[in-house]
Amino acid sequence: MARITDQPGRSGEVVYQIYVRSFQDSDGDGVGDLRGITSRLEHIARLGADAVWLTPFFRSPMADFGYDVADYCAVDPLFGTAEDAAALIARAHELGLKVIFDLVASHTSDQHAWFRESARSRDNPKADWYVWADPAPDGTPPNNWLAVFGGPAWQWHPKRRQYYLHNFLVSQPDLNFHNPAVQDAILDAARFWLDRGVDGFRLDVVNYYVHDAKLRNNPPAPPDRILRVTTRANPYGWQDHLYDHTRPETLAFVERLRVLIDTYPGAFLMGELVTDRSPEKQAKAYTAGSKRLHMVYSFDLFGEQMSAAEIRATIERIDRAVGPRGWVAWALSNHDVKRVASRWGFEDVAADATPALIALLGAVRGAPCLYQGDELGLVEADVPFEALRDPYGKAFWPEFKGRDGCRTPMPWGAGPAAGFSTAQSTWLPVDPRHRARNAAAQMGDPASTLARVTRFLHWRRGVRPLLTGSMRFLEAPDPVIAIERRSGAERVIVAINLGRAPTDAAIPAFEGSELLDGHGFAGVVDGTRVHLPPFEAAFAAQ
Repeated sequence: MARITDQPGRSGEVVYQIYVRSFQDSDGDGVGDLRGITSRLEHIARLGADAVWLTPFFRSPMADFGYDVADYCAVDPLFGTAEDAAALIARAHELGLKVIFDLVASHTSDQHAWFRESARSRDNPKADWYVWADPAPDGTPPNNWLAVFGGPAWQWHPKRRQYYLHNFLVSQPDLNFHNPAVQDAILDAARFWLDRGVDGFRLDVVNYYVHDAKLRNNPPAPPDRILRVTTRANPYGWQDHLYDHTRPETLAFVERLRVLIDTYPGAFLMGELVTDRSPEKQAKAYTAGSKRLHMVYSFDLFGEQMSAAEIRATIERIDRAVGPRGWVAWALSNHDVKRVASRWGFEDVAADATPALIALLGAVRGAPCLYQGDELGLVEADVPFEALRDPYGKAFWPEFKGRDGCRTPMPWGAGPAAGFSTAQSTWLPVDPRHRARNAAAQMGDPASTLARVTRFLHWRRGVRPLLTGSMRFLEAPDPVIAIERRSGAERVIVAINLGRAPTDAAIPAFEGSELLDGHGFAGVVDGTRVHLPPFEAAFAAQ
């Protein structure tokens, strides 16, 4: 059984993402919390995950629901206490689960003590901790940079009579990583949690840490390239982001953070790369050698209606770029994008399609990242405008409905709040379709999505090539994806049908192979012919 401790960041571990606000409410206020998570950790261990990644639960005014941190070393009372965090870490470790915290270092909340001091004057001890700039001669912002969540990336501050940079919300000022004191402060925050037992960090928008010191204007983006994770209604994707992020200077800080992490045995770094500019090149740079990230968290499978050919080309391109020593954390859903069953057109067959999609994650080289509810086959929730909480969605409604549809409460049971809370109303409404697919109902059904995903993940743990082996894609007709994985003398061949119709494909690599069982899929091999019912897979060994 492979565990993260075998080879940090390169052991094919399954990472389970928890959106803290929506996993389990323990105190009846309608919002998820740390005690609630602790009470549900057995579900994750039973599923077959190796690590849990928690979205931010640090002190925050919640303008961006925790991604606007006001104190890196304090638990927000909404989510519990420092003791609750310690208890969660201890219980996870008892269950054999690693714990990863989301470290949001590119920016803070404007309520952080650092920013309040920085904003007071141009000559205080933290005056240069954020990105401040004088206006253009006509009073307008210093350049043309745009914010991801809409509008200019600059906000005027009347006291300093300067603009400050915010790549996201106005209330999320960007830290100045050109200042060594800022880097030291972030390292201190990471050390604080490492000393308390956390096993690593998922680095939010790691490539946004450093900006161009000359504040040069971004050029227009090529017409055929629009940042995949933004809506077409948002002009942010119309720029070629040469200067506001993904600067080479970021790598020097990543190396400093890696030095710290390496003093904690078994700890690792997973960095979120969000870029429209040569993502494969950046993935290679951020994982190069043994001095940077253990793995990058890719956004490259978050496109709409991706065909098998597009999926293969994307994975192949990134994997080839990072090389045999690089590692990628692959995800199909997370808290920022529409759930994959809805995004790829499988909403009406989500229960059947989901096991095949998770088998795909488990078959490719890298670390599969599941988002809470993936194992239940959840679709994107329908959140009416009057219940919307996401500021990004509010800014671009109705052309873009925001991220709330993937953030609704986890359905544990069939009650009014689906077992998530005892409150009369929850911070986001529960979709009735989710309630019907609750975990308790699926747990007792061996044919359920949950049972099938659990069976596959536990089976995969005993198949070394699927954990650490090399990867080669095999020729197969769309919508089939075929992969060969090798580890030493062991060889496993995989074929997955991502289509709604049965497929009979000729894949020569299956010749002379022995069909494996125990994974729960119904594909059949006859010589070089692979017979795959809809959303089924075949695994064979030679």
